[in-house]
Amino acid sequence: MEQPLTPRVDQPLKRRGERPLKRRSEQQVKPSQTQQKTQEPLPSPAVVPVPEPRPTDAQKADTSKTEGGQKTEAPGSGAAGRFNEEKSHQKKQARPDPSANTEAEPEPPAVAPTPPQKPDTAEPEVQPPAIAPQPPQKPADAGDKKMLPDPRSAALPDAKMPEEEVACRERLKTLGVEFEEHKAESNPEIGCSIPYPIVLKSLGKSIAIAPGTELNCPMAEVAARFAANVIQPAAKADFGADLKSINQASAFVCRPRNGTRKLSEHAFGNALDIASFTLSDGKKIDVGATPPEKDAKFLNAVRKAACGPFKTVLGPGADPDHALHFHLDLEPRRHGGTFCQ
Repeated sequence: MEQPLTPRVDQPLKRRGERPLKRRSEQQVKPSQTQQKTQEPLPSPAVVPVPEPRPTDAQKADTSKTEGGQKTEAPGSGAAGRFNEEKSHQKKQARPDPSANTEAEPEPPAVAPTPPQKPDTAEPEVQPPAIAPQPPQKPADAGDKKMLPDPRSAALPDAKMPEEEVACRERLKTLGVEFEEHKAESNPEIGCSIPYPIVLKSLGKSIAIAPGTELNCPMAEVAARFAANVIQPAAKADFGADLKSINQASAFVCRPRNGTRKLSEHAFGNALDIASFTLSDGKKIDVGATPPEKDAKFLNAVRKAACGPFKTVLGPGADPDHALHFHLDLEPRRHGGTFCQ
């Protein structure tokens, strides 16, 4: 089949009115071809927009190229090249993209999903308390708790000293005890009271006591008799020397018993703590947990003998509060009993 005449690119096309078209009688027509169409130049892609074919229309686009078995070509090689390039571009767009199969693999979202934020578990900033914390309160030692009632707390001095107090002082003078009268001591808030106190200077003619020891008169009398009748003979027997003085650790003190709400016997001038003994030859015997053997014999004898004249006797081993002294008092007990440790 002969090719149609193609006008030269460098010659401008003339309008149909100026030059008649030649008949194509010399072209052979195939048997299946019933009608010869006149080839019209296709519009330039730049002028007419070509819609993007769907994937299913790709084969239709190929079959539409020919009609009756004959291909149509655009006049001029330049127009035909642009047209072929546009068709190639359309075929590429018409091909299905394997990645478009959303059933096989879902497309990633345009924006990566942000995982939900975890609840804020950080500890809130601890704010300082509006009021400064107070130190824990001590037990009854601090005096901030009301003491248990004691009938002796209500004792107050009379305008005239009672006869028993006068008689007690006369007995002290007979024993050679030096003492001074002292004004009454009372503390209604805590409950301490000693209406007729005296301050001892000695426990006899040759036994001093220091520092100044404030006691009630009955306690002073028992202490003086115990020093003269028990401590003095024990010192002479064990060391061959007389008892010269007693070093006391506590007498009248307005306080409760350690760790309790019960008033101490010291709060009524009814107790005496002895820390050491001094002999006439200068030897000092300290009360302690592990004294020398000879000192321990003397101390044990004094401690054992004190249980009877005194109603309470405590010392090393009884509790930590009495590890370095003897505690002697006249606390009234039922049936006149004693408590000695």
